[in-house]
Amino acid sequence: MKKLLVLPLITAVLALAACGKPAADDSRLVVAATAVPHAEILQVVKPILEKQGVTLDVRVFNDYVQPNDQLVQKQVDANYFQTEPYLDAYNRDRKTDLVTVTGVHIEPFGAYSRRVTSLDALPNGADVVIPNDPSNNSRALILLDTAGVIKLKDPNNALSTQRDIVANPRQLKFRELDSAMLPRVLDQVDLALINTNYALDAGLNPTKDALAIESSDSPYVNFLVARPDNKDDARVQKLARALNSPEVKAFIEQKYKGAVLPAF
Repeated sequence: MKKLLVLPLITAVLALAACGKPAADDSRLVVAATAVPHAEILQVVKPILEKQGVTLDVRVFNDYVQPNDQLVQKQVDANYFQTEPYLDAYNRDRKTDLVTVTGVHIEPFGAYSRRVTSLDALPNGADVVIPNDPSNNSRALILLDTAGVIKLKDPNNALSTQRDIVANPRQLKFRELDSAMLPRVLDQVDLALINTNYALDAGLNPTKDALAIESSDSPYVNFLVARPDNKDDARVQKLARALNSPEVKAFIEQKYKGAVLPAF
């Protein structure tokens, strides 16, 4: 009787353990992504890869930490959501060695407000929210420097922090929040610096709604990322080529109309 009970239990545990990891299937490729535009772009390449014998399994996340954590833990084969400065900061902080495979697109970073219609109209002591991760935190401050709202010690420093602000004539009050939270508090603050993927997901139109936005020569390209042990895997390389295909370029240009720009 005990043996009959133990065997199904072992089977169930093994089945549960297998659920989180990519299957041992030469045709399957599991990729972590944020919803907009990354997962949408991956849907475009699904049929391209299918013709090449690769089944793309897209797993959508709403934060910037889990896609890297799960890649390190080999729960997914690759991810597509981040810029190289963000990846560099993650690798440095976590002592990991994830690598870029290919650049795909640029999402010009923007400043948004429900309370004012221009940065010139920001009141003294305005409540400003910016991302709390090192890369996007710096990116927000650099955009405000470019727009003339603040002055940084070195606006070319991709890891500038609030400590590097040397002039803040309007005495803006900065708060740092998780990037995914920024669109949700837009109604409660004077200004929010928001990543384009979260802005699009919240129904904002970066080319129309942003009071300031990065130029098209932004260095913040979004990359397909893998591990050193699988970056040269044939399936990952097929995905990289598909993400740089004419079909993807046309989709980005037609779908996002300048809010997202091809980087190839």
